[in-house]
Amino acid sequence: MLDYVFMQRSLVVGVLLGVIIPLVGVTVVLKRLSMIGDALSHTSLAGVAGGLVAGVSPVAGAVVACLAGALCVEGVRRRFREQSELAVAIVMATGIGLAGVLSGFVPNASSFNSFMFGSILTVSAEETVGIAAVSLLATAFCVLARRELFLMSFDERHARAVGVPVSVANVAFVMMVALVVAVAARTVGSLIVSSMMVVPVACALQLARSWRQVCIFASSIGVLTTVAGLVASYYLGLKPGGTIVLMAVALLVVVLVAKRVTAFVRHTR
Repeated sequence: MLDYVFMQRSLVVGVLLGVIIPLVGVTVVLKRLSMIGDALSHTSLAGVAGGLVAGVSPVAGAVVACLAGALCVEGVRRRFREQSELAVAIVMATGIGLAGVLSGFVPNASSFNSFMFGSILTVSAEETVGIAAVSLLATAFCVLARRELFLMSFDERHARAVGVPVSVANVAFVMMVALVVAVAARTVGSLIVSSMMVVPVACALQLARSWRQVCIFASSIGVLTTVAGLVASYYLGLKPGGTIVLMAVALLVVVLVAKRVTAFVRHTR
């Protein structure tokens, strides 16, 4: 398997995305914005379609659309502070609508479809470098802003009271999420990104006892399920993106069942 260059690149990209997508997903989940991945992924599809129609890079279109969508999410969320999920729903609806309309003008439907379900096995060397750069940038952001992200994840009012620039930090964070979603859409697919952002975090929350452990476990689970999904898809002839998500879901089910069995055994003693 490793004799092929395309598998080497796909594994490198898979490990990078397996680390960073769940890492940003921790704050997303704890802020109860789990659907923001869906919203931005559908927005990225609108950007891809717009780029293909305009004859420019679809990846550039996805980045611009995701960044615009992220700013819209934060702007609407400020207007509906008590119903923050409305911001995500509104942006997702807009993204779906734009993607649906613009896709009708795309000259090559196969190019558009590749962004929906991903094509990690066809990632070029230049795209690998770009993904590595975004991954390093996002990881550095999460590490350097870990205090701010931790405080904002649980109580923005308390974070503001202790001196955290909440508004600036929120904008910076959603922009970083948008950048990660945009580059991941090309590889694992726009429809898969949100699952990779949430399911490993759900597993980590069942196992970890601190915020730091959640971050470490989520990224570790992301890498494990991504590599396992790529290996399984190679030998079984399956679609990589869907296989990766199913691996993560299967692991979550195993963790939940194991916890239930463990609790039952302890209770019967």
